[in-house]
Amino acid sequence: MTVRVVLADDQTVVRAGFRALLDLTDDLVVTEAADGARAVEAVRTTRPDVVLMDIRMPGVDGLEATRRIAGDRSLDGVRVVMLTTYQVGAYVFEALRHGAAGFLLKDIEPDDLRAAIRTVAEGRGLLDPAVTRRVIEEFARLKAPEAAGAERLAVLTGREREVMAPVAAGLSNEEIGKRLIMSPLTAKTHVSRTMTKLGARDRAPLVVLAYETGLVRPGEH
Repeated sequence: MTVRVVLADDQTVVRAGFRALLDLTDDLVVTEAADGARAVEAVRTTRPDVVLMDIRMPGVDGLEATRRIAGDRSLDGVRVVMLTTYQVGAYVFEALRHGAAGFLLKDIEPDDLRAAIRTVAEGRGLLDPAVTRRVIEEFARLKAPEAAGAERLAVLTGREREVMAPVAAGLSNEEIGKRLIMSPLTAKTHVSRTMTKLGARDRAPLVVLAYETGLVRPGEH
């Protein structure tokens, strides 16, 4: 399976480094973009499976570019992954709200990078537990639960709400199953139904909503 990737970063050296890592395998085809506007253009032209999006870029930044991609119904199959550091928690949180499928640290190991791209290309969200906690909780502490958001959870069953907590901690279906004493397949079914009811393309929006509504609070996993 060939995975098409758009790599968006305003730093030439960073793009070259990532491209060198991705070009080591035959199944990853990379297109580069130097800013958010060019990234959106490249996505509309090449219809990639995955976009690796830097957050801070001149002109149209990664956040706005992600919003434009996620808001285009013709690009529903495209998954955006933010490239970030620990220092930009608020930006990552907003990126997830705008439709990003997850995020990666820029110092990720090469094998992990390639595996992450394939994971997202298969339609699964990318939420590393350690990064999820450190980045999202930092920003979640600054936000009070939103009553309007809490009303959105009314469509969920009790079991589906229960499943959202481990999803917010970045756990896999297998890990959720162990925690809630159910099979991985049953966990996957509950997660899928939850995403459908809440209109989420993948797991990332569930994480944001769980924190915004107070269903999960900082420090609770």
